[in-house]
Amino acid sequence: MWKVLLVEDEVFVRESIREIIRWEEMGFTLTGEAGDGLEALSLIKENPPDLVLTDIIMPRMDGIELLKEARMAGCTSKFVMLTCMGDFEYMRQAMEFGASNYILKLSMSVKDLRETLLKINAELQKAKAAKPPVVTATIPFDKTPHPEVRKILLYIEENYAKDISVKSLSQYVMMGENYVSALFKKKTGQTLISYLHEYRIVKATEYLMQTDLTVTDIGERVGFMNDNYFIKIFKRITGTTPSQYRKR
Repeated sequence: MWKVLLVEDEVFVRESIREIIRWEEMGFTLTGEAGDGLEALSLIKENPPDLVLTDIIMPRMDGIELLKEARMAGCTSKFVMLTCMGDFEYMRQAMEFGASNYILKLSMSVKDLRETLLKINAELQKAKAAKPPVVTATIPFDKTPHPEVRKILLYIEENYAKDISVKSLSQYVMMGENYVSALFKKKTGQTLISYLHEYRIVKATEYLMQTDLTVTDIGERVGFMNDNYFIKIFKRITGTTPSQYRKR
């Protein structure tokens, strides 16, 4: 079942959308509802849905800002916008940020919703069939408020291809090695080295999907000078070798 988040400030409209569709029969399940974009953004970050069905005009944070913020946070959910006549500038912005479709609220019918859901279902199925396993670093930058930890995360983001060690990172933030290691683990839940490995493997998967570079060249470009070590870490994190990942 594809997970759906319904975002609409008008309770009557939200209830109507919830009730007029037999969601499970179409391969979807409503996993959450929100009355404005700010509330919805929090839910998206906690439990990313496959589809966000959202109004555009809402208090606190409108649907366009919600879409922008979600994309900036790395959310790849499909977005379908609920709009009124005359919201053409809003729709232009929504499409720029990757909205999949829109539905006119004033003339919305069961047929409109069903056709849209069928389209989204097909897109999701196609993406699932074509997409290799996704690897992501588990501590997204900006998630921790600690300034030294943020400096380390940014440094890794900008210098992952270089020779990085706990010693060099501790020197960079002018702290002792043991203190930096303990601080990073406390604030992120990961050791420095495990995060560095994950970040490098994320970059490696991008090279594998987007270039014809050899595995050796890719390993060097993401900071691994030893082929065997690169393949070992890659397999530990993704469950497959670089070559197998590229084929998939």
